[in-house]
Order: sequence, then C-alpha cells, then structure tokens
Amino acid sequence: MDHSAALAITLPLSLGIAAFGSALGLGKAVAGAMDATARQPEASGKVLVNMMAGCALIEALTLYVLIVVFVLSGKIV
Repeated sequence: MDHSAALAITLPLSLGIAAFGSALGLGKAVAGAMDATARQPEASGKVLVNMMAGCALIEALTLYVLIVVFVLSGKIV
C-alpha cells in the first residue's frame, strides 16, 4: 500500500472521528449548561457565556482537522 492509498483511507476516517468526538463534547457541554441553568436560573447569563466559549473551542478542533484533511488531500495523486 502506497502513501496515497493510505491517505485516501485515513483522511475521511479521521474527519469522521473528529466530528463524532466534537458532537459528543458539544452534547456534554450543552447538557451541563442546561443542568446548571435549571439549578440556578439567576446565573443563566454567566453559564451561557461560558458554554458558548467552550463550544467554540470544541468546534475549533473539527475545523483544524478539516483544514488538515484539505491540505493533505492535495497529496493524493
């Protein structure tokens, strides 16, 4: 197996794994924020801001993987 065949197999797989991990992380973050808001409704503004910052960082992982996949897909001949 040459390197282009290995890239053709692993690039979509790695993007799928990153997207799945991101979805799990986002689900856990939103669930935690909803639980915190249910316990202390007066702190919902602070919880929302912190949740959005965390969600942006989680999504950044998937975007970084997408960029790496696009860069390395140019190596497939």
